[in-house]
Amino acid sequence: MMPVMKVLDKRPKLLIVEDDDLLAEGLCRNLELEGFSVVRTASGEEALDLLTEGDEAIHMVVLDIMLPGIDGLEVCRRLRSGGNEIPILFLTAKGSDADRVLGLRVGGDDYLTKPFLVEELVLRIRGILRRTSWSRSASPTGPVIRFGGNEIDLETMKAATVHGTVMLTERELLLIRYLAENAGKPVERGELLEKVWGYTFDTATRTLDTFIHRLRGYFETDPHHPKHFHTVRGVGYRLTLEPED
Repeated sequence: MMPVMKVLDKRPKLLIVEDDDLLAEGLCRNLELEGFSVVRTASGEEALDLLTEGDEAIHMVVLDIMLPGIDGLEVCRRLRSGGNEIPILFLTAKGSDADRVLGLRVGGDDYLTKPFLVEELVLRIRGILRRTSWSRSASPTGPVIRFGGNEIDLETMKAATVHGTVMLTERELLLIRYLAENAGKPVERGELLEKVWGYTFDTATRTLDTFIHRLRGYFETDPHHPKHFHTVRGVGYRLTLEPED
């Protein structure tokens, strides 16, 4: 008799955290039809238990903000404070810019307002998973990026800059990394947003500009006259590692 071989499920596994049974059932069914493996919890407490103590290989969390008990924002805060960088997509009935920014500020990767199209949710999920896969791969630049008296360690996220030592956030690091991998070439805004954030969202243009402004403050001797982080009007940005005098 042939031994029974266990077939490993290689589909991306999603955790749906949603207390609305009808909505959760529909989400799980549609996401499974789209090729995902799905598990579901109905509360923030259950989600934290599963993500911090369970042995489930969860690739991403789709997290409702308005939950009984611990809400989605607090779940995200606790995961990030504990060093868990699992991708998180917020679902919420709140659609203001302030709510959107708050969700991203506490560590969320994306923000989708109810009601939404399942097709849009699937696109957002796949975009974030692509970004996560790229961010965890080895960089062709090597583990250290150097330019203009600055040195950035991609593994420790620590940067020795012309103004002192800085601990970079994940997004700052990914943005620098992608620009460095394309050093000397203009990189379109949409390309940066897709690679670093995994999608294009309503406030993305302002967010990208804000991040570039922040990086200039870290790494440029004179942020008002940058020699490394250049704006390419009508296109996006370019990183110059060794600028001409």
